[in-house]
Amino acid sequence: MTTTRQWLIAGCPRGRPVEDSDFELVTKDLPPPGPGQMLLKTHYLGFDPAQKGWMENIADYVAPTEIGEVMRGSGISEVVESNGGKFPVGTMVIGSTGWTEYHLSDGEGLVPCDPALPPTAMMSVLGTTGLTAYCGLFKIGKPVAGDTVLVSGAAGATGSIVGQLAKIAGCRVVGIAGGPEKCAWLVEEAGYDAAIDYKAGGLKAAIKQHCPNGVDVIFDNVGGAILDDMLSQIATNARVVICGGISRYETGQMPAGPQNYFNLIFRRATMTGFIVLDWASEFPEIRKRLAGFVKGGRLAFREDIQHGFENAPQAMQRLFSGANRGKQMLKL
Repeated sequence: MTTTRQWLIAGCPRGRPVEDSDFELVTKDLPPPGPGQMLLKTHYLGFDPAQKGWMENIADYVAPTEIGEVMRGSGISEVVESNGGKFPVGTMVIGSTGWTEYHLSDGEGLVPCDPALPPTAMMSVLGTTGLTAYCGLFKIGKPVAGDTVLVSGAAGATGSIVGQLAKIAGCRVVGIAGGPEKCAWLVEEAGYDAAIDYKAGGLKAAIKQHCPNGVDVIFDNVGGAILDDMLSQIATNARVVICGGISRYETGQMPAGPQNYFNLIFRRATMTGFIVLDWASEFPEIRKRLAGFVKGGRLAFREDIQHGFENAPQAMQRLFSGANRGKQMLKL
């Protein structure tokens, strides 16, 4: 028997922030791996704002969650025991593990980490974060060289990659983030052409100043009033990519619809939402492309790694306070 700690869902944070009491820490015994199974040890957990939506049972693209089940989430794990399993002992893999120290698997849905990069890269730039940035930008935004791309939540794990990919595509890139430290990082490290601190006020005027010829591609991770201000400056035939809505996660309510949506008509623009899983069959090839950018020094990624399995709830809460810098992870 292997003893493991697990975090279970104990509350539904709809209409309020995530709290420590929404989770329960328990201990469970796992049996030895059966035929074709492996025992894996979790080394890192990854966190995304969408996890709150899963707990609220608002997102209908995933199965509903229930009180008492293991909290869902991605993890990087090591195969420590195998009974004829898919991967040999010692292999580092990424997949949907849930918040658990050890877990059993037949290998379904697990992807080996790129041995030429740190394992955490598979959680950030080569994981759902990087795949979301790539697919949203190129499948929906369809940027061409010379376009102006405007990204909200630009210093976040996804937004920072979106801007760099747009630069690789030959675009001019402007980011919106909260605070001078994040804005400085966007320009100095992530290569953004300009960054706007929305906390400083005057967002609409700042967008007009930095995007005088209009915005060709909007990549929105925030929603609400910030999306409304971005829509005020779209160019003719603009593409608006709706990736997420961090502004709604604290309240649990959908943000008010943008007042400037009629600009979609005036500018003959489109606004499209997406779920990255729609392109799952292309993930292996996209990962290779992203890995090439990283190895070539053209794509930087930022990681915020907290420590200690007992701190998983607090690590998740960092997403909604803006405390995280880059992809939020937890090292067990």
